[in-house]
Amino acid sequence: MHVIRHADCRPTPWKNGGGVTTEIIAWPPAAGFDEFDWRISMAQVAAGGPFSVFSGIDRTLTVLEGSMRLEAGDAAPVALDPQSGPYAFPGDVATAATLIEGPVLDFNVMTRRGRFGHAVRRLQLEAPGELAIEAGACLVFVEAGTVQVANGAHSVRIGRFDALHVEGPAEFAIEPEGQARILQVTIAAS
Repeated sequence: MHVIRHADCRPTPWKNGGGVTTEIIAWPPAAGFDEFDWRISMAQVAAGGPFSVFSGIDRTLTVLEGSMRLEAGDAAPVALDPQSGPYAFPGDVATAATLIEGPVLDFNVMTRRGRFGHAVRRLQLEAPGELAIEAGACLVFVEAGTVQVANGAHSVRIGRFDALHVEGPAEFAIEPEGQARILQVTIAAS
């Protein structure tokens, strides 16, 4: 288990220069925008406009704060907010956002098509439970609240916007302090 504290994450300019993203983790480590196999980040979106194009990349975006309308390629526009589910779309189609309510903070997962695939689940935690991954990488990102995560004798407390990176196969116990909401990301080789 590798804890990634939000305070330790580095901000990076967007590929198109239109804003700043905070990289949480990428593979291989320190890979640039054109070299990563997978990348997980957060971004502050202060104004609507086009997204950066990432050739050969599959993306999933989850809104943490604010709301936006997203138009990706020929798909119907979709409204996204903190209650909507994660939204998957190809990174190499023309994509644009229109802000509906103030600035948006979002959570992004990107994987290189043909090498890796990913899934993102938003989970509301109200009681202790178990998480299991069969293979690949798993990231538990705390969207709201605080959780205690244990794998055998190793236990760690992670708070809002902190993350835990685990390589599978693995099983771990997760216990919210009160109510908490997490994003569970699984990444596996294609």
